[in-house]
Amino acid sequence: MRRSDFHYDLPGELIAQHPLPRGESRLMVVEPGGEAPRIVHRAFRELPGLIRPGDLLVLNDTAVFPARLTARPKGNMKRPIELVLTRRMAPLRWEALARPLRRLRDGDVLDLSNELRAEVVEMRAGAVVLEFALGNEAEFWSRVEQAGRTPLPPYIRREEELEGDRERYQTVYAARRGAVAAPTAGLHFTDQILREIESRGARIARLTLHVGGGTFKPVKVDDLERHRMDPEWYEISEQTAAAVGETRRRGGRIVAVGTTSVRALESAAAAGEIRSGSGETTLFITPGYEFRVVDALLTNFHLPESTLLMLVSAFAGVETIRRAYAEAIRERYRFYSWGDAMLLGRG
Repeated sequence: MRRSDFHYDLPGELIAQHPLPRGESRLMVVEPGGEAPRIVHRAFRELPGLIRPGDLLVLNDTAVFPARLTARPKGNMKRPIELVLTRRMAPLRWEALARPLRRLRDGDVLDLSNELRAEVVEMRAGAVVLEFALGNEAEFWSRVEQAGRTPLPPYIRREEELEGDRERYQTVYAARRGAVAAPTAGLHFTDQILREIESRGARIARLTLHVGGGTFKPVKVDDLERHRMDPEWYEISEQTAAAVGETRRRGGRIVAVGTTSVRALESAAAAGEIRSGSGETTLFITPGYEFRVVDALLTNFHLPESTLLMLVSAFAGVETIRRAYAEAIRERYRFYSWGDAMLLGRG
């Protein structure tokens, strides 16, 4: 298939600019099958009743950090440089997006705050590599937490609300710092909803995939085979791998929360049975992919022509997703990071 096969027109007013209270979003339940999918409109707080006893709900416990930084003007820099840290390469070395990139050169030293400075040590296509002049990684995290801002997606067209966004653009179960974007399907959950899911006989497992800029990198070629995903680090514990295996043996479903959980699980099962461990994944899931692990997917509504839309189309079926998105637009669902959710069965 081609990039243009995943285009759709979305009215701008349906792009959510503010989050609803956790648990108060709408939930579209989509079951592929036959000539047309079965679509039911629910509320997200009803999700516990849709997770079956014996199922395993898999969450991505990555935590977003304030990855947006501003380099002060100095020397030949007449205006500030906006940076977003996207990928950890070493304890004090990070790849970053920069705007405008053309104003930077190897060896430039960037003042990011009174206590945070970094040197440009490599220029890359569309990015730079920064080395932070600090004593250790703990000091790096402390300074970035003070100087950085929440990396809200560009389609949220407003300034950061410091008190609200840093807390709300984070799941209630976030535990491992390192993501530059939230695993947004998880933003709907409350602690109470998670407890209710467990009380009904389902289990919950956690994995980590640090969401980087590559997940949202635009597909610029029409031939999907030519698109390459940027690497993202993930880890699956022995306990989670064992829970997945046990659930499958007992006939329960693996319900992935978010496309990041799908990519981590499917990457860990590339050789067959899911294995614990860590590594980097560049898995690009498009229609025709054979899923090895995931049976149901909770996700948000994604951008046209994005790798995330391609993944959900591979999971539920291209025509199923086209019909579901058309229905969501007719019913005025909220789209993207702070929008509503959908629960997908596998096509």
